[in-house]
Amino acid sequence: MYVRSKHGDDGSVKEFQPSHDLWTRIRRRWRRERIQRAFARYDETRPDGLEPFTDDRTEYAGRIFDQMPTADIINLHWIRGFVDLQAFFERVSVPVVWTLHDMNAFTGGCHYNVGCEKYTAACGACPQLESDNETDLSRNIWERKKEAFSRVDPEQLHIVCPSKWLAKKARSSTLLESFPVTVIPYGLDTDRFAPRPQEAVRTALSLPHDRPVVLFVADTATRQRKGFDLLSDALSDLKDPLLLSVGSGKPSLDNSGRHIHLGRLSSDRLLSAVYSAADVFVIPSLQDNLPNTVLESMACGTPVVGFNAGGIPDMVRPNETGWLAEVGSVRSLRQTLDTALSDDEARQRMSQRCRDVVETEYIIDVQAQRYCNLYRCILNGSSESSD
Repeated sequence: MYVRSKHGDDGSVKEFQPSHDLWTRIRRRWRRERIQRAFARYDETRPDGLEPFTDDRTEYAGRIFDQMPTADIINLHWIRGFVDLQAFFERVSVPVVWTLHDMNAFTGGCHYNVGCEKYTAACGACPQLESDNETDLSRNIWERKKEAFSRVDPEQLHIVCPSKWLAKKARSSTLLESFPVTVIPYGLDTDRFAPRPQEAVRTALSLPHDRPVVLFVADTATRQRKGFDLLSDALSDLKDPLLLSVGSGKPSLDNSGRHIHLGRLSSDRLLSAVYSAADVFVIPSLQDNLPNTVLESMACGTPVVGFNAGGIPDMVRPNETGWLAEVGSVRSLRQTLDTALSDDEARQRMSQRCRDVVETEYIIDVQAQRYCNLYRCILNGSSESSD
């Protein structure tokens, strides 16, 4: 592993060390300030609650190759602020697998398009920048990406998407249409995320035993894409449920007596207990790749209620592992939650099925084997795309 920032003492992970000689530091600062100036003009116009907006350039340019370990294949993951696309593809000489975790690789800067389809042709007048200029920052980034990808042999770059939804989006983009795409879902540690006795967990967490518990988990609930406001509205007409939420920042609910916020949990085992305490896990995201929270809940035997959006239906299968609501509809979400909470027998049946699906399709070993098979195919001269 080769990373920008290392958090731990694993000897197999190598951290990039920026050069401290004067001339390199001057060039790095000049590049950083140039990128910042390009973004500064939009600081006051960007709407609140959106995802990050990311440049294709970084202050390091091609310097990351100076310390990059020798490899037969390079697998890119989250590269924001580290890998400069043009410099990378100018210098890379081995096959590249790029695992996408959102849409940023093929847009003019956004990580989720929130309904804007301009990335399929060429970005510009970007709604996430609140811009009406066709040659704005999003167009500039898109054009640089186009130039970088145009120099790449289609057999040298292979795209991996964790969800069918993201794979479809990648294939529909002008930037990545020439490259093969494979779907490889995430894998999960099913020892850490496993069912715990619900009654015992509720007692330990001081949760009521006589009320249905709905769980919401998000790294940042205030982002519009996560849909917490829709969940809040859906719960307003349901009298009994207690909402349990996990994540940074406390999302607001009109009736605080119906909401307990646990904050950010750093322990997977504690989070596993929280999933087990809930009757259902709800994910009201309007867009999402293949959210780990859904897999974590299913691994703990807790059925899921979510919108039929992004990669959620890859995992949430109606009458099998959960229930799907119409995207963006408060009424549909409310009715779906009411149905889920009122059918104890269905939840009990789905609980075991959730665990079975994860153990069959989403364990770490399965994910690792799929990547190994892909690497072998590429090195053997075959890189056929598949779902």
